[in-house]
Amino acid sequence: MRFLDLQINGFGKFHDKSVSFEDGINIVYGKNEAGKSTLHTFIRCMLFGMESPRTRASRKDLYGKYLPWEGDSTFSGTLRLEHQGHIYRLQRVFQKDQAALHIFDETLGRDLEATQPLMDELLGGLTATAYDNTISIGQLKSATEGGMAAELKTYISNMNTSGSVALNIAKASAFLNSQKKDLEAQLTPEAARSYTSLLSEIKEIEKDIALPEYENRLPQFNRLRSDTRSEIEQKQAEKDEAARKAAKNRAALSENHFTDKDSIQKYRQQTEDILSDYRATKTAAEKKGPRILAGVFAAFSAILAICAVICAAAGSRISFIRRLGVSPLIFSAAATLFAIVFFAVAFAMYRRTVRLRREAALSGQALQEIFRRHLGDTDLSDQALEAFRQRMAEFERICSSAEEEEASVRTLTDQISLLTDKQNQCSEDIEKQQKVQWELEKKLELLSSYKNQLETLKSTLAENQRISQEISSIELALETMEELSETIRDSFGLYLNKAASDLIKGITGGIYYSMYIDENLNVFMNTRTKMVPVEQVSSGTMDQIYLALRLAAARLIQGERENMPLIFDDSFVLYDDERLKSALRWLSRSYDGQLIIFTCHQREAQMLTANQIPYHMISL
Repeated sequence: MRFLDLQINGFGKFHDKSVSFEDGINIVYGKNEAGKSTLHTFIRCMLFGMESPRTRASRKDLYGKYLPWEGDSTFSGTLRLEHQGHIYRLQRVFQKDQAALHIFDETLGRDLEATQPLMDELLGGLTATAYDNTISIGQLKSATEGGMAAELKTYISNMNTSGSVALNIAKASAFLNSQKKDLEAQLTPEAARSYTSLLSEIKEIEKDIALPEYENRLPQFNRLRSDTRSEIEQKQAEKDEAARKAAKNRAALSENHFTDKDSIQKYRQQTEDILSDYRATKTAAEKKGPRILAGVFAAFSAILAICAVICAAAGSRISFIRRLGVSPLIFSAAATLFAIVFFAVAFAMYRRTVRLRREAALSGQALQEIFRRHLGDTDLSDQALEAFRQRMAEFERICSSAEEEEASVRTLTDQISLLTDKQNQCSEDIEKQQKVQWELEKKLELLSSYKNQLETLKSTLAENQRISQEISSIELALETMEELSETIRDSFGLYLNKAASDLIKGITGGIYYSMYIDENLNVFMNTRTKMVPVEQVSSGTMDQIYLALRLAAARLIQGERENMPLIFDDSFVLYDDERLKSALRWLSRSYDGQLIIFTCHQREAQMLTANQIPYHMISL
């Protein structure tokens, strides 16, 4: 594989940036902060993609670090590469909501489905981790010689024991043991007992709330109270109407000075008695006999009075008196006495007649007033009497109606009182039921809380089971790693020693012929005269050894596939001029793939120019 060119639409500081690569050595030169690391990272992200940020606060996250500085730039780019005679164009969008990879085969002129097998074919089987540990080569930076030796030993240990630069058996074992301890610390041994206790409490509460006393009868009581209230309102309306009618009838009776049926009957009887007396008195007063008899008695009284006067004046001269042989004075006295008696009788009869007439008149006036008041007429005929009787009968009906309405009022009052008691009882029942429901709600809240705790404990128990399974898996992994590490070490260690030794001779310019790793992973460099422990070589030599090991690992991983481009990012900082010269010569002769060297110095370009080694310069 070789890179042809790339186009950055937006990535970190770069916007609409194009870079072309050539076969052989490519020098990417730029001062500090010129964007070399950004370009290096862009190439890696084009090959392997970029994970979306887990947290916005992560400052080490690539996504947040390389978001386009210019807000209107598209977070995307294109990389063109050649692989096995075909030219491919990789287009990626890094925006987390729109992340996508598009692959176009320019040789065939068609789009390809961006599958993982296709990417594995293009990348020669390299994973992102293998890429970072093999063909993407950096420097050991500020590590001391002792630190570099330790890192080199770790690197060799990983490859020698697992065949992978991404796995460190010792660290993995330590990590797994640490994970096991962490998992054991996460176990909750009291969860099972708490779960059983809570389950018992939940069953007791469920049994309690299932009792009939906790049945929700509030709707029934509320409905009964509402119906009772409606019935009370209806009865009250009936009572008010009955009271209104009774009051109206009583007012009608009161206007006519009646209180009850007895008063009406008594009034009617009195009126009829008065009428009867009136008629009798009027009849008696209108009779002529008494008047004639009174006149006769008055005449007799006058005659006798005259006779008495004459007798008293004439005396004995009257022959009639002499014949009687009575004294004239006696005769005159007797006549006077009889005259007075007859006059008294006549006057008494007259007075009786006058009295009867006056009584008849008064009775007539009273009857006329009664009939006028009740009938609107003063006629005292039999028809008027019959109308009066009907009027009294009507008053009796009004009185009966009033009494019936009053009885209805009393009945309705009693019914309303009973309904009010029933309503009050409903209110008491509702209050009691509300208290019961409140207690039920508290029990339900407690039940819900217990169930939530139970679910949490279920999760805890499930987590305990999962943790126990993970602990068992870790224990099994530790046993398996221990069993396999020796087998891998035997098979891979031989290759690593041979491949790295072949590279070390060339990269060090023949200073060291081979490398030897003992059973304790101690590294020795072989010279013509002795074996030199790696701790005794310079940091520059260690960097060369590190480079040789990475190239050996790259060859192992890629096998017979087409070589990937080697990328060096300030990898030769610790090299002196001789080491750099030897390394560049060796790389130009021994590696037939593409080389991309990022550097902030012009030393590499000058060295290549001086040694007439062709290269392509890219300035940032």
